[in-house]
Amino acid sequence: MINLAFFWSLSVPEVKIFDPSFNQSPVAQIIFLTAVALILFIYLGYPILMFAISRLAPRPVQRAEIQPRVSLIIAAHNEERDIAAKLENALALDYPKDLLQIIVASDCSDDGTDAIVRGFSDHGVILYRQLTRDGKTRAQHRAVGFSNGDILVFSDATTRYEPDTLRKLLRAFADPSVGCVAGQLVYVAGESSAVGKGCRSYWSYERILKSWESEAGSLIGVSGCMYAVRRSCYAKLASDMIDDFVIATEIQLQGLRTVYEPEAICSEDTNHRGHDEFRMRVRVIEQTINALHRYSGLLDAHKHGMFMFQMICHKTLRYAIPLLLILSFTANSFALDAGRFYQYAFFAQCLFYYAAFIGWLGDRSGVKLGPLALPFYFVLINVATVVAFMKFMRGEAHVVWEPLRDSPQTESISGSKQKSRMR
Repeated sequence: MINLAFFWSLSVPEVKIFDPSFNQSPVAQIIFLTAVALILFIYLGYPILMFAISRLAPRPVQRAEIQPRVSLIIAAHNEERDIAAKLENALALDYPKDLLQIIVASDCSDDGTDAIVRGFSDHGVILYRQLTRDGKTRAQHRAVGFSNGDILVFSDATTRYEPDTLRKLLRAFADPSVGCVAGQLVYVAGESSAVGKGCRSYWSYERILKSWESEAGSLIGVSGCMYAVRRSCYAKLASDMIDDFVIATEIQLQGLRTVYEPEAICSEDTNHRGHDEFRMRVRVIEQTINALHRYSGLLDAHKHGMFMFQMICHKTLRYAIPLLLILSFTANSFALDAGRFYQYAFFAQCLFYYAAFIGWLGDRSGVKLGPLALPFYFVLINVATVVAFMKFMRGEAHVVWEPLRDSPQTESISGSKQKSRMR
């Protein structure tokens, strides 16, 4: 039983980080310090390293104003609420109409989505309807067969583009070493919910890291709601693969780069409810872990040195965070008598998880909790990582998805699952 009486006697004489003379818990101290060091490296050390490389040995991108033929492919399943606004947004883009083709890839929608899209046929919008529910990735791939663009731009039905987004997104293709370009996604938390604030803070961190990774070499993933790829580089993906991650991997295998274009801006609303965000994170993380497993050949330092390092630090180690958190908390509890440092550290961890718990209660009751949104969201995505890993180990693969909506009719994103044998 852990004696918590020390919380009331935290005077600060001498703080020792490691005390080898304390014979009862040297192993616990080492485990705790190692776990904390790894967590700090993943969230702080790695970004600092990417920043340093991007400044000391940058890989600049040659940008120029170009106007290739573009096919904008919009994935949709039961998007009758948003598809009209999305098409109006696409038609208002500042790009020559004779060079822009708009295709909606409907994954067997059974609401009014297809009828709404057909209403835009006079504006040149093409509907590709997938007759069976085979998932977003396969719908996009089949729609590519109906496209004529030299550059393929992929989008979601809920994503809003700025008028100049296409022009800004295409500039990097003037560089022959670039095979894919990702734009900047800005999340909008309309109701300032706890999960919305947490998501925006987390994504702000990710945007900064993406910019440094791009300047240092290549992105290892893109936002599925807005990225562009050369037609000559486009590869067919497995239906249970997540295009956000795999497209950058496929581009790397072709010897080209995936780069970040921060001036090409799009926006999306965040999820307003924790359980919706949780289910979405589980789906995305499970698919990414699946992709990491299938593309393990990229762990070849000779062929993919920098990309391999980025993939390990940004993805593989990131998904090890839950284990490191458990190790740091457990080891810390066994090292309480080793000194004040461990007592303060344990108190800080307990306080952090208590704040996350209060944030969870606030999310369920709809209370705005300000800074408590951050620990709540951090714990949410790490619990989602654990659940996603368990699904991966059971061989579950997400092929189809349900759009999450702020209405009582919202369905589980897991949709239908299929058992897949990992190879």
